Amino acid sequence: MDYKNYIEIVQNYPKEGIVFKDITPLMNDGDAYKAAINDIVKYAMDKEVDIVVGPEARGFIIGCPVSYALGIGFAPVRKEGKLPREVIKVDYGLEYGKDILTIHKDAIKPGQRVLITDDLLATGGTIEATIKLVEELGGIVAGCAFIIELSYLKGMDKLKDYDVFTLMSY
Repeated sequence: MDYKNYIEIVQNYPKEGIVFKDITPLMNDGDAYKAAINDIVKYAMDKEVDIVVGPEARGFIIGCPVSYALGIGFAPVRKEGKLPREVIKVDYGLEYGKDILTIHKDAIKPGQRVLITDDLLATGGTIEATIKLVEELGGIVAGCAFIIELSYLKGMDKLKDYDVFTLMSY
């Protein structure tokens, strides 16, 4: 399936000069969304993952149906102050500043094989921070899966030591 047919290009969003890749048309089409999730599930099956991890919020949109299809758990990575129990945290850089990501301290057991999912790989900062959280808890990053990679932002450079799967690249 040519997933690019389901991506809407939005000029100057969220600010001037940005060319936003909107995945909501893909999500609005049941067949396309199902096919995209199934392709990520096929990738994950080869990785023998124990749990899926996704950063808020679009990592949930990808990771939850993948974990459901695999019959395994999902652990959310959220911004500081959003998780109710004891967490570990990491500072990370955004395209537009800095932020903090957290994960529950008991979300990953040492030795668990983890698939990290998100909608988009851009600069790689969010996924790099998510990897740090997983590894700090003793998890093994078996792979990272994305709907879109923006190759011109070179996020893959931060993930060169990891197995990465993307459905499409711009």
